[in-house]
Amino acid sequence: MRAPIGDFDTATPAPDCLDELVRPVADAVRQWRGSVPAEQILYVDTNPEWADTAVFVEHYGRDLVERSANCVVVAGKRGGETQMAACLVLSTTRADVNGVVRRQLGARKASFAAMDAATGETGMEYGGITPVGLPADWPVLVDSAVVDLPYVLVGSGRRRGKLLVPGKAFAELPGAVVLEGLGVA
Repeated sequence: MRAPIGDFDTATPAPDCLDELVRPVADAVRQWRGSVPAEQILYVDTNPEWADTAVFVEHYGRDLVERSANCVVVAGKRGGETQMAACLVLSTTRADVNGVVRRQLGARKASFAAMDAATGETGMEYGGITPVGLPADWPVLVDSAVVDLPYVLVGSGRRRGKLLVPGKAFAELPGAVVLEGLGVA
C-alpha cells in the first residue's frame, strides 16, 4: 500500500504487522476502539539511524516536517507526588511544559521526564515514544494542530519504524485532552 504522506516504499496497516511493534503499542492496536478504524493506522519501516526529525525528513520527504509530531514525556510534581504525562505537538513546535502542561496537570513544577523513567514507564525506546499504547493512567495532552491534520507521522515505540495516524484519532486515545496552544514556536 502507498503511504498517504512521505516517500515510503510501503505502508502496512498496523494490525497486519504487530510483530514490528513493541508490546504496549501492539496491545493498543489490538484493543483499538474509536471512530478511526485500526486499519487506518499505518506502519512504515524506517532506518533507525535516521529517526531524528531533521535527518528523517531529508530521507523520507520534506513535506513530513509539517506533518510530523513529537511525543515527549513529562513529570508534573506537587506535594511530593509525581504525575507522568505525554505531550504530542507538531515537530515544528515545542511543548509549553512550564505553562500549559504545568497548569493542565495542576503541578507546582513540570519538566521533561528522565530518559530512564520515560522508557521504563512506557516500555518504548527513547526517540520512538508514541502516544499509542501509553500507560492507561497517564494524561495524553494533544495540541489541537495535530488533531486537525489528515495524517500525522509519529514514533512507533522504537527507533526503527514510524506510525502514520489520522490526526483525529489522537483525540480518542485513552486519557487524551486536546489543548490549544500546547505547542509553541
